[in-house]
Amino acid sequence: MANILNSPGRYVQGAGELSRLGGYAKEYGKKALILISTSGYKRTGSMIEKSFEGTDCSILFDYFNGECCKDEITRLTDLMEKEGCDLVIGVGGGKILDTAKAAAYYRHTPVVICPTIASTDAPCSALSVIYTPDGVFEEYLFLPSNPNMVLMDTAVIAKSPVRLTVSGMGDALATYFEARACQAKDALTCAGGHGTLAAMALAELCFDTLMEEGIKAKVALEAGVCTNAVEKIIEANTLLSGIGFESGGLAGAHAIHNGLTVLEECHHMYHGEKVAFGTITQLVLENVPTYELEEVIDFCIEVGLPVTLAELGIKEVTEEKIMAVATAACAESDTLHNMPFEVTPEKVYAAILAADGYGRYYKGEE
Repeated sequence: MANILNSPGRYVQGAGELSRLGGYAKEYGKKALILISTSGYKRTGSMIEKSFEGTDCSILFDYFNGECCKDEITRLTDLMEKEGCDLVIGVGGGKILDTAKAAAYYRHTPVVICPTIASTDAPCSALSVIYTPDGVFEEYLFLPSNPNMVLMDTAVIAKSPVRLTVSGMGDALATYFEARACQAKDALTCAGGHGTLAAMALAELCFDTLMEEGIKAKVALEAGVCTNAVEKIIEANTLLSGIGFESGGLAGAHAIHNGLTVLEECHHMYHGEKVAFGTITQLVLENVPTYELEEVIDFCIEVGLPVTLAELGIKEVTEEKIMAVATAACAESDTLHNMPFEVTPEKVYAAILAADGYGRYYKGEE
């Protein structure tokens, strides 16, 4: 099996880039379906409309129904066929972007991705995460190609709630450790082959950037400004983590996240927040050196990512609940089996409770 690196066709990042969307999009199609939330349209709709003035690409806005599920994807593909759309543009967060990618795949059209938040590493990948209409993880939809273009307007992203960018740091936090585990196992990655040196280097750079710039970026965002640290974290959350996870591989952290989706108490938590706890759990499973575990837990506490089950919304911890999470995480089709040793629901159950204990210990709750 070959070593494979995936990446988007083009990556553009900078303040004010969304106001140039029309000029970029005209290269990919003549009629674009723009998938956006109602609140997203209120914030950016007029800017997007103005960017298409004077181009030969017409646009049709459609509002996202709230979940990246098969029903929503089918609704959009039917709409594209009816309206003659030959391009999909996703504007918003991870679920909107994943839905846009899936719709473009089924209609065989290009897709342009425009995140308005930096909360996940979804934008750059050839992957859509499919959920049930109720928000429970269902499956990964592996796509044959990455987005044609990813456009990051850092001025827009910097105005989003700080918690969203911090959640993106949680998602990115897993990238290096999951890639490292896949490298040790020589596991196949989401790109369909083995990892490359480039992917591993980007994954490590992603982690180093988080450690160096994360807290500075959070403080700057809380002050309402976009600094160089914020720009670097947006790139780490999106490009470095996006290529790193896809071409480096997924392992324990994301499988633990998927397990947590079976608990209704966790549904209010963002993807990256659950992944951050999943990362700590993976490190417990690996029995990494104390200094590495401390570095990750201290980082999470400092930027405000959850390190305990209570912070995830699980106020009453029972064996039944945690074993349900562990069993779901160990599903045959999930990525926990990319760990370089045998995993069982019992081992994952123990690691989850130990991770919770470590979190409480380092927070001074014990």
